[in-house]
Amino acid sequence: MGTPTPEGEPFAAAAGEAVQTSVMAWRLVMAVADAVRRQQQQRRQKGREEDLPPVDQAVREAATEVTRLVPSDISTALMAGADWPQMAQQLVALRRAGVDLGDFLPRVGGIAVTVRDAVAENAARVDREGTGEWERMLRETLPAGPVREAILSSPTWPDIAATMARLDERGVDVRQVLAAAHNEGVGVDQAVARVLAADAAPAASRDAVRSYGPLTTGLDLPKDLDLSDRARALRQLAISPAENERYGRWVMEAMPGREREATLMLSNRQWPLVAARMAQMETEGKPVREHLTRLMADTSWEKGPTPQLGSRLVEAANDALRRPLGEAAASRAKVNTTAARAQSATLDPTKRQAADKSAAPAEAGVAAHRQQNGPALKRGKIR
Repeated sequence: MGTPTPEGEPFAAAAGEAVQTSVMAWRLVMAVADAVRRQQQQRRQKGREEDLPPVDQAVREAATEVTRLVPSDISTALMAGADWPQMAQQLVALRRAGVDLGDFLPRVGGIAVTVRDAVAENAARVDREGTGEWERMLRETLPAGPVREAILSSPTWPDIAATMARLDERGVDVRQVLAAAHNEGVGVDQAVARVLAADAAPAASRDAVRSYGPLTTGLDLPKDLDLSDRARALRQLAISPAENERYGRWVMEAMPGREREATLMLSNRQWPLVAARMAQMETEGKPVREHLTRLMADTSWEKGPTPQLGSRLVEAANDALRRPLGEAAASRAKVNTTAARAQSATLDPTKRQAADKSAAPAEAGVAAHRQQNGPALKRGKIR
């Protein structure tokens, strides 16, 4: 579920969304440019590519150029991303291959600015036309990710919002329609990405796609996220072994007498996403340990099948970390899992049809994507 826009902060939220969308456009342009560079070098050198420059050197060189030639809000977001070291290597490789970064970077920055301003203008138009409530619903219902960014940056977004309003007036469950549309959008995004980026960046991994949702809202999720390899996942999320150990110790301290349960959370496949949330909060100066005390104040995670206890604790920890201090926990709505699986983008089409026939209507206001391991996104620091 996307984070609802806080009252009094709509413009800041819209600006942040606009910048993140512009960064996605930047990454697409860079992927295409790097693919072209690689192909040209292979042709010149009969199939052999030149080695990329060392990461430390590339980061220093590229940071100077990007800071000087790209608007500050976009350059800051770029250099805070988990993929910045790789992007820095690509930029330096382009320069060594003969590309004038003094000419290239402002042009790519111009593309990013156009996308950023389009998103901001759509937000302003929606606000002027009185359909801001539908943007809030969209953020609450759909996970942060390529589908939501595509909708908000589309010039047709105000028309989409107006359609949502008309459906609501006619008694249609708009949230359920959005959840189903999101799953179809994920399929379209992946299909188009395979065509556009066949020679560039790989398509998002299964772990990255399945992690879009509450667990990763606001985090910067690498496209090739691999949660099956704990050490690699922590490296991808820029969590050092010392940090991971510290966060695990904080969890143990927050759950005195419940060491067995805490261990189940720490050994859960999705623990690195919780650690990434804690690291981001540390960077922002938020009291992580105070948030973790909620795990013992609300032990609703105890209820349910024992084999899923670790997963429930991961969700409870994420909720405790995301909720502002002083805010009461929201009641957890029950979800029709059969209906959710029927709408899942990861379910085989033939199985989905069978599930459709047996699924009861989902409860109003519950998004199908909540059944998946909940997007990506922003760390806000460089390691």
